[in-house]
Amino acid sequence: MKAGRGPSGRVAIWDWPVRICHWSFVLLIPLAWWTAEEHMFDWHLRIGLVLLLLLVFRLIWGLVGSSTARFATFLRGPRAALAYLRGQPTGRIGHNPLGGWSVAALLAVMLLQLGLGLFATDDDGLASGPLNHLVDYDTADRITDLHAANFNILLALIGLHLAAILFYALVKRDDLVRPMLTGRGKAPAGAEPMRPASIIRFFIAAACAFAFTWWIFLGAPLSL
Repeated sequence: MKAGRGPSGRVAIWDWPVRICHWSFVLLIPLAWWTAEEHMFDWHLRIGLVLLLLLVFRLIWGLVGSSTARFATFLRGPRAALAYLRGQPTGRIGHNPLGGWSVAALLAVMLLQLGLGLFATDDDGLASGPLNHLVDYDTADRITDLHAANFNILLALIGLHLAAILFYALVKRDDLVRPMLTGRGKAPAGAEPMRPASIIRFFIAAACAFAFTWWIFLGAPLSL
């Protein structure tokens, strides 16, 4: 993965692992909702496990990945957020101080949603999450209710995320979607391009995410 300033003046902002995770979430979260609504629980489980794999990878990548992917880069303190609200430029590429915490909230709620789903069950108790056997029926029933309620919180955060994208596009004339598609975008003067992570780190992160998800899958009662 090469990073740098292109001939158009655009710089590398997002690496391809971040972009793949992002657009996979965009596709799979609605599919997870739809399969649950249609009582297609075999497919709901499959999609949930893929989402878990991607989310665990994204969390690991947030520790060892490219510079803009790392939590240490975009999770900044209250002072930075207040300064940004007052209009002070960040001088950086990637998530701004508010956007960084928005992304962290989305990832945290997604993690909770998937974690609850591992123990959840359907109304008849015939289709269950991979770790449902670790809890009794009443506990699983309560977890299932929380799983449904937490999805509404996730929807609210997604709605805020989309509203922010529209605000930046229409008011600030800043396209946040294109860089997430191409990996490149405009940067403040003097801002450093993304520093990519090595392919070895990618394979290690992917292997760890796959191993964890496979370990969860081994307890799955549904045939995939």
